[in-house]
Amino acid sequence: MDSPRSIIHLDMDAFYASVEQLDHPAFRGKPVVVGADPKGGSGRGVVAACSYEARPFGIRSALPIGRAFRACPTAIFVRPRMTRYVEMSERIFDILRTYTDLMEPLSIDEAFLDVTASRRLFGPAAEIGRMMKTRIRSELGLVASIGLAPNKFLAKVGSDLGKPDGFVVVAPGEERAFLDPLPISRLWGVGPKTEARLRELGYRTIGQIARTARETLEETLGQGGCDLWELANGRDDRPVEPEQEAKSIGAEHTFAEDTADGTLMRRTLLELADRVGRRLRFDEVLAGGVTLKFRDDGFQTRTRAVILDAPTDVGDDLFRAAWGLLGRVDWKGRRVRLLGVTATRLQRAGHAPAGQLALFPRGRDPRRDLARTVDMIQQRFGSDAITRASLLVTSSGGKARGRRNARRGA
Repeated sequence: MDSPRSIIHLDMDAFYASVEQLDHPAFRGKPVVVGADPKGGSGRGVVAACSYEARPFGIRSALPIGRAFRACPTAIFVRPRMTRYVEMSERIFDILRTYTDLMEPLSIDEAFLDVTASRRLFGPAAEIGRMMKTRIRSELGLVASIGLAPNKFLAKVGSDLGKPDGFVVVAPGEERAFLDPLPISRLWGVGPKTEARLRELGYRTIGQIARTARETLEETLGQGGCDLWELANGRDDRPVEPEQEAKSIGAEHTFAEDTADGTLMRRTLLELADRVGRRLRFDEVLAGGVTLKFRDDGFQTRTRAVILDAPTDVGDDLFRAAWGLLGRVDWKGRRVRLLGVTATRLQRAGHAPAGQLALFPRGRDPRRDLARTVDMIQQRFGSDAITRASLLVTSSGGKARGRRNARRGA
């Protein structure tokens, strides 16, 4: 390549909470916490996301929801709306794709983009980045932070340092000047244990590692030491890899109280299966397998999996598989804390599955038409506009809803 690469890391600021503030003007400027029901401080879920107004109170993602409530009882606590977040994510990525096909999504609100070749069409890379930020703000009402650098590592560090509403540029030749004063925790691969080990060796900043002989770090830390030395010197030649197909799509529910109620568990699995089916249809993929996740009151987690007879995106099929898997879990004498349903072995809808073809091909499945009609109603009028009668009331009198963790597995 004749000139250095131009790599952008774009990360939405407080994405879930920002969407809630966008949709509810009364929430703007106030601490918003997206996650489980805090139940007055006794809730058992975690924080999925929070607005920047909530962070001075010590609230962060993955914080127990009860602690978040006690830290800021006046905050606005809302349940996640994954369908809405996915919709906004798709609109964001549609904007980004107008500038480059080399986009590597990392999550629902974060991506790497290689705009090296795009400079011929749109001008300098910094201008491309600013156009992205401007369009996301003007067209969607959301704010993104951007890091622009010759490689992925530097771009990611730049966007992290610039939050919120940041735009950090690391020009070629300025890699060391940018990295040297930063703490070693900014290096990829430096978790708590590695950081403690490096501190024992006298390292505090990235610059100290960069100035150490590579051989010394290799002797002390093995191949990991070489990798850290490369990053500390601003070296990262990994390409931006275009979008990859999801390998799994799932949802989980953490019960407010540990339960042995079989009816409640059945109802919960049915709702989770519907959520996963809705996401499969949105992504236009079919599930060839189902995995059940089961966590008991002793925090022991077990999984069971099955391969389906035919790929599907219908919640009924996913539920029957998950319910059958639950019967294979030996949990007598225990209560259930968490259930999860994950669709696996994904394939594009319309593609013939590998293996032997059926002698008598199936006709059109009316259940899929029904499911898509329900999807359209919920998308237009909200997820509560239409639902199964069996999901309306739980044994405790409330609607059967739980912590949603829709994810795209790697």
